[in-house]
Amino acid sequence: MLLKKTTAALVLCACASFATVSAPALAFDAAAVNVAAVNVPDTSATAPAFDLARDVNRALKTFDVPGIAIAIVKDGKVIAAQGFGVRRLGDPAPVTSKTLFEIASNSKAFTAVALAKLVDEGKLAWDDPVIKHLPDFRMYDAYVTQEMTVRDLLTHRSGLGLGAGDLLWWPTTTFSTDEIIHNLRHVKPATSFRADYAYDNLLYIVAGRIIAQKSGRSWGDAMQQQILDPLGMTNTTTSVAAMLKTADYSAPHSKINGRQSVVKPMPVDNAVGAVGINTSAEDIAKWMNVLLAGGEVPGGQRLFSAAQSKEIWTPVTPMKIAEPKGALAATRANFNAYGLGFNIRDYRGKKLVLHGGALQGFYSRVLMVPEEKLGIAIFTNAENGGSMTSLQWRILDHYLGAAPTDWIGVIAAEEQERLRKDQEKTGKAKAARAAGSKPSLPRTSYDGEYSDPWYGKVVIRHEGKKQLMQFTRTPDLVGEMEHFQHDTFIVRWKERNFNADAYVTFALNPDGSIERARMAAISDETDFSYDFHDLALTPVKARKAD
Repeated sequence: MLLKKTTAALVLCACASFATVSAPALAFDAAAVNVAAVNVPDTSATAPAFDLARDVNRALKTFDVPGIAIAIVKDGKVIAAQGFGVRRLGDPAPVTSKTLFEIASNSKAFTAVALAKLVDEGKLAWDDPVIKHLPDFRMYDAYVTQEMTVRDLLTHRSGLGLGAGDLLWWPTTTFSTDEIIHNLRHVKPATSFRADYAYDNLLYIVAGRIIAQKSGRSWGDAMQQQILDPLGMTNTTTSVAAMLKTADYSAPHSKINGRQSVVKPMPVDNAVGAVGINTSAEDIAKWMNVLLAGGEVPGGQRLFSAAQSKEIWTPVTPMKIAEPKGALAATRANFNAYGLGFNIRDYRGKKLVLHGGALQGFYSRVLMVPEEKLGIAIFTNAENGGSMTSLQWRILDHYLGAAPTDWIGVIAAEEQERLRKDQEKTGKAKAARAAGSKPSLPRTSYDGEYSDPWYGKVVIRHEGKKQLMQFTRTPDLVGEMEHFQHDTFIVRWKERNFNADAYVTFALNPDGSIERARMAAISDETDFSYDFHDLALTPVKARKAD
């Protein structure tokens, strides 16, 4: 699921590539950051030799992350399955190799493999039209509806914009999976079909529905029967509710006013297919070993065929290549693409197959080097990409025989610089506003119901002297509106860990009535699953009395 709007060469997005940042909030305390420009080091010749425990503990401290779990596999063997730090701030219980983490969009690989198994069984083909299996499926464009294939569902080339429609499930909503799939037909495309890469979650939800339809059971039950049980992933769950019933799970943590805080889990049962797996270092090691073995399970049986292993790891959609500077130049990819549930790129001459995941309070990353039979998984119980990115480069360099680089220092400096730039941008916007301007209408005139074609109703109302905005199908998405300038307001969400405050701008008709309202996130650090910019809110006209 979750991702960020900004791009940076160093971080693998929750659901995309190394070129995308995915953090609702940086790990640094904004008040403590020196806003002077930070120069990312050009060399790290004095970096110490790799030491997993020392490096992870340093990353925990540097990036203010409560807990991390690491799994490393090599040549079919588990080299490490360890926990570091604590499961929950204020509680000494440690992260262990069995501690469950929400891995969010790393669940997409499970969906891809489940579909691959259905292809092996002859129950569908990658290039089948989606409407062959889900006759009621509709996209905004009738041509795309007819041409969309099962393969297209997994490759982020549908024409939808980045994270388009994610507010249907993020943060936790009351929409059912079927309602989300139905409302997809009202989400306008941003580009032509198959013209460009743009990460989406909704089509993986559709893919999950196909798995459920073909297996005759829920997506979660299908995952259990088809993947988790055969691989002996006995601790893994397919819902947050099931995770919370176990004895060893991590709490989610988010930054609130610069301080790391425990937050409530975010159930997303309506978005399975895109997210939904909760697993541990021990279990993810089993998953990586089978993927690296081309679908072969220890003992000689197969989870899926060698042909399907090749299929899911074949590049389909080209992705842009970032141009990192300084020490980060070593991380530049020569090729970058998305396959079926996996990002595929290179590093130091080796092909990488990888993905990231992000949900409220959790970040994860899974990456493999097929040629080296090497797999690395990093789970965190905080919303910070830098901790994972620095560790992934450290671990990769060690196993690929590269000279050690102080990636923790390099990534920390880059992350601090990114925060400085975002603060500078928002500061300039505040300084440039017409502070003395007033709204065109009395504040109560902006109250009322507004409707968007795919989301539905949003309500603006007064409670005493406070003016509130409420997304009617998203219980936690309610916030107070304050005037910014002219007919633009800022809504500050009561759930401060969202880190997603947004502008709300009203346009008026010639008669002074409200024509529409548009929204946009204030900060580039806002996760792109808060796709406020995709909403087209228009006032709901009150019915005249008979």
